[in-house]
Amino acid sequence: MSDDLDARKSQILWAVIDDYIASAEPVGSRTLAQKYNLGISPATIRNEMADLEMLGYLEHPHTSAGRIPSSKGYRFYVDGLQPVAPVTEVEKKKIHDWYRSRVRRLDEVFQETARLIADVTHNVSLVLAPQAAQSTFRMLQFLPLDMTHAIAVLMTDAGFVENRIVEIPDGATFADFQRMAGAVNMTLSGKALSDVTKADMRRMRDTIGDESIFVAAVEVMHRALEGRSEDRLYLGGTAQLLGNPEFQDLERVRAMLLVLEREDLVKEILHTHAGEGLEVTIGRENTNSTFWDSSFITATYHVDGRLLGTIAVLGPTRMEYAKAMRILDYVNTNLTEMIYQLKW
Repeated sequence: MSDDLDARKSQILWAVIDDYIASAEPVGSRTLAQKYNLGISPATIRNEMADLEMLGYLEHPHTSAGRIPSSKGYRFYVDGLQPVAPVTEVEKKKIHDWYRSRVRRLDEVFQETARLIADVTHNVSLVLAPQAAQSTFRMLQFLPLDMTHAIAVLMTDAGFVENRIVEIPDGATFADFQRMAGAVNMTLSGKALSDVTKADMRRMRDTIGDESIFVAAVEVMHRALEGRSEDRLYLGGTAQLLGNPEFQDLERVRAMLLVLEREDLVKEILHTHAGEGLEVTIGRENTNSTFWDSSFITATYHVDGRLLGTIAVLGPTRMEYAKAMRILDYVNTNLTEMIYQLKW
């Protein structure tokens, strides 16, 4: 309970928020008296709502006699939802069926996760996938393609599987490339790709022996990481914005979509909001004014104890917080499991 709210005010505020989330209509004292067993008269409820407005928990739209929650009111509500309720069996089945039927390769996991979250929560979803350089090297191997080419396969602990066709230098054989892979694996196993040092490269050169083969090894590493220097952002359900009464103002939706198209801004927002466990940022708690009528729920996912990325739900401040939080929490755990299943 908030320090400035007694039990009755807390109960009334909870009822206002609960009703507004369900109806999207400003809530009046008569509605609360009819729908909720508060044990007090509409007049008393009206006085308590006036006090809640004065304390900053409710707001009074100019066009309505009813009241709506403020960011402070939603914060009271969300903090009271902890701990996160478990997903229902129906929700759990949908999540598992979704992954089982739609995901075959690691590069599908993040996109399908974005689509799943949007589909279940009916809000916009955001998934920030890790960059390869943040991952730990697991294995480099080569598969023969023809007399002059081989397929290089780079694998990391985060599940990255990068395939590249490489040319076998004149005078070299496929056996030389297999030997090169052994030298690379021995030197880099368990090391973050971003932490590979010049000393590591010298050890690989000494072990490989042949300069042309060493140059080929460096080229494989460079090409495997090419285009993976930045986190990748996946969005789902942006059309969901239009289904919310709060976003019938097309200018407001347009402004939000323009921000969502700016990957750099969205990544910065997600990095700012991400913490341990579930983090909820409500209304005017957002530093970007475009999202003052919105809330973010974020969760970070890990592999082997290392933070790899962020998944999030973006919706109106009137979103179903309890549902969105339990879905995000469960999908977060399921995402880690999916990465483990696909990386081995």
